Amino acid sequence: MLRDSAFLLGLFSVFIFVPDAQADSSLPSEVRVAYGGSSQVLVLAKVDGSLEKALNTKVKWVQFATGADALGYFASDAIDIANIGSSPAVAGLVRKLPIEIMGISGVIATSERLIAKQPIATLKDIEGKRVAYPPNSTAQYALDAAIAVYHIDRNKVTLIPLRPAEMVAAWKRGDIDAGYVWAPFAQELEVSGGRAVFATKQLQQDGYLIYNNYVVRTAFAKAYPKLLSQFLQVHQQKVEEFKRDPIKAAAIVAQDVGAPVATATHTLSGLEYPTLQQQTTTQWLGNGSATDHSGIGQAVHKTADFLASIGEVRKRDIPATFENGINVSYLKQAIAAQAQ
Repeated sequence: MLRDSAFLLGLFSVFIFVPDAQADSSLPSEVRVAYGGSSQVLVLAKVDGSLEKALNTKVKWVQFATGADALGYFASDAIDIANIGSSPAVAGLVRKLPIEIMGISGVIATSERLIAKQPIATLKDIEGKRVAYPPNSTAQYALDAAIAVYHIDRNKVTLIPLRPAEMVAAWKRGDIDAGYVWAPFAQELEVSGGRAVFATKQLQQDGYLIYNNYVVRTAFAKAYPKLLSQFLQVHQQKVEEFKRDPIKAAAIVAQDVGAPVATATHTLSGLEYPTLQQQTTTQWLGNGSATDHSGIGQAVHKTADFLASIGEVRKRDIPATFENGINVSYLKQAIAAQAQ
């Protein structure tokens, strides 16, 4: 994990900032959108071509394995927009990668969870056991928070950083006793004798807001703000499409990502979707003023402190404010366009 961090920091140090283009002076030849390849409402827009239609330009879909990979793509100017977890997004902001959070794609509830083998029945039972997690991910953050909140003796838990696919392989070899991960890997652990003993949603009552967000390159955002407004409108349309007919939407997504329909259904329903209007309230991203005191603003600061505690970022690099890293102007434009 630390080697990955050093690699990313090296990429960041050679990143060349592209001067701002005249805002919306022309459409880009393509918009490069990165996604994790798992079930998400954005896939609906990939399948039916509605995102390309709304943006009126080609969309290149770029799949990544982890949030750290997505940060590497941002650093090398290989993508424009990404749907990534809050932890890697905050890591990128702390490392001064020129990116902005422009909206929430989904709040993690039950889509990420701790799957364990018998005799583990409760979170407390992981003491003395081997527990895997994907490094620099929302799952790692949730696991760490759960250990702290529920007073688990960290010294008695063997924590093992593994990529999701590696986690499944380690589980089947008998190398780990539990894993905190998302679909479809969580379901693979469950069908191989595991059961869910904890879900990220349970941390909300303790003040932890863990989510996935849309992140954009700042240079791209400044050049094409209208495209981002249109992007967010499409996101909301697909959320509503899923809510109208969850089974149909899940079947479409499942076919595209190569997952069972039941897995896609569980994943899509395991996220909570604040509307664009809700996202501009204090509970979420705020209205552009006092951003650090909004729900997401506070979550970003808390996440940054967590990343520093595990050595993923340096404490001295954490800025006093993240207001430059959270931009709600595109949400406001999208809401105004919806009202017309």
